[in-house]
Amino acid sequence: MATLCGDLWKRALPDHDIFNKVRQNVHSEDRATSDRFSKNLIFCLNRDFFIWDEADSVFYTTHFGELNSEDGVNTVKYQTLLCTCPPLFEVHQVLLSPTQSHVALIGRRAATVLELPQRWGKKSQFEGGRDVIHCNSVPVAECLFAMCGSLALRQAAWYPGEPVEPHLVLLTSDNTIRCYSLKEPESPAKVLCVSQTEEDCWTHPRGRSYAASLGEIAVAFDFGCLVDTPHLPTSPCFRREVLVYPLYILYENGETYLSYMSLSCSGGNLGKVLGPLPMYPPARDNYGHDACAVLCLPCVPNILAIATETGLLYHCVVLEPEDEEEEDGGGGVVAKWMRRAEIVPTLYVFERMELDSFNCSPSDDEGFEESDTACSITLYADPLCQYRYHCVHEAGLHSVGLPWFHKLRKFLESGEEDKDGLRQLASEQRGIVERTLSTRPHSSRSSVPMPLRGFWIVSDFSLGACMICITSTYQCLLLPLLCAIRVASPGLLCSVPERRPKSSTLRGLAQDTLKHNIRSLLARNVAKPLPVRAGAMEEVLPPQDCLQTLSRATQVFREEYILKQDMASEEMHRRVKLLTAHKTKQQEDLALCDEEKKWLVEMAVRLEDKYQHASHRQEALISRVKGIVASQRGQLTVLSNRERDMRKELQVISRHLHHLSKTIKEVKMKTDYQEKTLTKGPCLSKSSAVLNSQQRRNAQGILKEQGGQIAHITKLLKDLKNHFSF
Repeated sequence: MATLCGDLWKRALPDHDIFNKVRQNVHSEDRATSDRFSKNLIFCLNRDFFIWDEADSVFYTTHFGELNSEDGVNTVKYQTLLCTCPPLFEVHQVLLSPTQSHVALIGRRAATVLELPQRWGKKSQFEGGRDVIHCNSVPVAECLFAMCGSLALRQAAWYPGEPVEPHLVLLTSDNTIRCYSLKEPESPAKVLCVSQTEEDCWTHPRGRSYAASLGEIAVAFDFGCLVDTPHLPTSPCFRREVLVYPLYILYENGETYLSYMSLSCSGGNLGKVLGPLPMYPPARDNYGHDACAVLCLPCVPNILAIATETGLLYHCVVLEPEDEEEEDGGGGVVAKWMRRAEIVPTLYVFERMELDSFNCSPSDDEGFEESDTACSITLYADPLCQYRYHCVHEAGLHSVGLPWFHKLRKFLESGEEDKDGLRQLASEQRGIVERTLSTRPHSSRSSVPMPLRGFWIVSDFSLGACMICITSTYQCLLLPLLCAIRVASPGLLCSVPERRPKSSTLRGLAQDTLKHNIRSLLARNVAKPLPVRAGAMEEVLPPQDCLQTLSRATQVFREEYILKQDMASEEMHRRVKLLTAHKTKQQEDLALCDEEKKWLVEMAVRLEDKYQHASHRQEALISRVKGIVASQRGQLTVLSNRERDMRKELQVISRHLHHLSKTIKEVKMKTDYQEKTLTKGPCLSKSSAVLNSQQRRNAQGILKEQGGQIAHITKLLKDLKNHFSF
């Protein structure tokens, strides 16, 4: 049952609402012009699926976990990510950064970086699961592409690793590689010129230059595995080891150059183009022409996969250069260091493969101006297997596996120097090519290709490893991986480096560029000059010249004025539409905030009433608890120190009371006796007892003193009765 529930997302994803939403925005005119080459408009982040909608310039995202639950298959929703500065160009590729916090939107002549929102809430969704989210976005090298109208973007990639800030690396048609930081998206942090000639690319028209005709233009690049400075030729100014990335640069004529790049340091041969790398064994055709793509597989030793526009694949093993024996004397060391300054690795072409049923010729259309710079094949590394990759092109999708990798590594680790043994190994072990998807079943011109619009590999084993392919009609296909190659086991969690959240680098960079974009659209490349007659006598031009002048002027006015004004109008309408959507969303947010404010006020009043009631209840409970504690203490058999003192004091008081009671009885007895004596014999007392003045004063003093004592004793008795409540 767990297996069935884990496969629910595979049945629910093709029928998701986001594909219906994207299909509604696709126009037939756009398909006719943009379906010539394949695109990649999707990516996955953990368990979130993203797809780019070109019409609305938004990302739609959904969560695989919700699709994988039986209760949420029919009720799953999607989130919409809006760009604060939406791209004003056609997006051909989306690239997820190594830090998984930014996404690069790549076009033919522009690039924009979007910052993904934060997650919070119960299900860890973007901004707690809101339907529409505003995301910071900023264009990269916008001024460069605006100033150079003929400058094209050949390839873009993120700088590998995780530096302080993500960097985007761009290869342009002027044979220059630029590395841009997101803090300063207009000024490159690193510039690497890869031109083989002194030809100035800025002065060339849009047609092919001499360097392009000879194939001396860079068409693709890829980064290799991280290496340290002792394994590469550098100047002796380095006193410590510096980790750098080798950058393999592929030219159209099939040659491969090498450069080492580091963002933390520079100097020596860092940033210098070395090559071309020698390729062995030698061949007459120099291993092909019309190269279009290169991929460095993340394995040791490094393996370069080079593809050509004719469907040929070359698998080259990168072999480190051998150190020569040092000569005696100081001059030998200097000579050896100078030789090492030019030593480069060699490429051993292990095998050559051809894609079956491959007929992808973009140059058949004579009206297409950029056929010479278009890459017909795109190579994608497999995140689940180091020695497997995939080829996406106009005719479909091919998966390539290298089963000979393990034997090759054992052969290289054994230290054998027999090249014949390496050739024998290459003849015995052959790579596996599997045509996974065909989008051009016939090779005739009448067969219209349907290139892919998205490709991604799901690397989560709990969901099931598979390939996600989006067709030109935005149909979602889930295809299995190449079964002939066993997928490597996932690494341990302790081996995964901890990723700390980065601070936002795009905040404050987004700005209104509508005026700048309108100016770039209305900029005229060709102008109609004002005719000036040289002669004083007016001459009548022939009708053919008049017609040619009129046709030329009409064409210039249509292409440079009316057409560009229409484009500017469309861009303004598009911006108005986007701003209206943003305004509507902000108004909805304000209304939601007002409702939340009212609800919070009501909740505050209710909480205040509850607090007062709770405080009264608390006081009553405290008094009851005090009584219970006092009663419990009274039942204890052991007395405290205060209780002992109180008992002693009560005993003393009881003794005093006993003594006072006896004294009172004696006083009462005396009083009764005196009264009886006075009543029985008054005459006798009058006649016989006669007191003089001195005796009378003494008797009065004694009686007065006894009366004071009686009053004092009576007062003490009253105080004791009041104190002990007798």
